[in-house]
This record gives sequence, structure tokens and C-alpha cells, in this order.
Amino acid sequence: MKWIAVLFALFIIVIIVLANLGKLGILGFINHIPYGDKVGHFILYGILAFLIDFSFLQKNTNSASASVRTPPNLIVLRIALILALLIGLEEYSQRFIPSRTFSLLDLAFSYLGLFFFSWLALRIKK
Repeated sequence: MKWIAVLFALFIIVIIVLANLGKLGILGFINHIPYGDKVGHFILYGILAFLIDFSFLQKNTNSASASVRTPPNLIVLRIALILALLIGLEEYSQRFIPSRTFSLLDLAFSYLGLFFFSWLALRIKK
């Protein structure tokens, strides 16, 4: 699961770089679908959060001793805060890239995806 999370993070980074360069190609059609961009933010960042959460929760469960285990809620909260910071910085950086547009609504959908899929990872792991 860890490698899937890493590969998915790299996939998102590639999408961000292509968008910054204005070369999304076939993926650019999403911007022509009503709210497609918002759904994309929700799904992509949500899946990323889910994969990272699930990887860390799995590792924590497989920990040798119960005394070394971190509470699952704390693991997911830490990951969510780190991802929220990175997502916020990425969205803010769009203010300085001519081919991009900063949007609080995009940021809100990114955060909604992050928190919903984090909650989902916790529910599935319990």
C-alpha cells in the first residue's frame, strides 16, 4: 500500500507540473465539465489522503508491541494537517503562475476530499 501511495503522490505532482506549464493535454477536458475541476480536487486529494492514512494505519497495526502503537485518530490527524498545509501552499502558489488561477473554492474541495477520505480510512481500519 505504501508504494501505491508514493506512486499516486507522484502522479498528482506530475498533474500539478503539467497544469503549471499549461500542458494538461487530454486532462484539460475536465476544466470544461461543470464543476469537474472541483470534483477532481475532491477525488485526487481525497484518494491521496486515504492511501497515506491507510499505509500508516497498517504499519501502526503491524507494530510489534501494543505499547508502541499511536492512536489511529492521532495518526490520521497528523497526516491531514501536513497534507492540508501542502495543499494550501500549492493552491496559493497558483497566484504567481500565469497559467493558473488561485481559487478558495478549489481549496475548499481539496480539504473536503482530504477530510472525508481520512474519515473513511479510519472507519475502514476500525
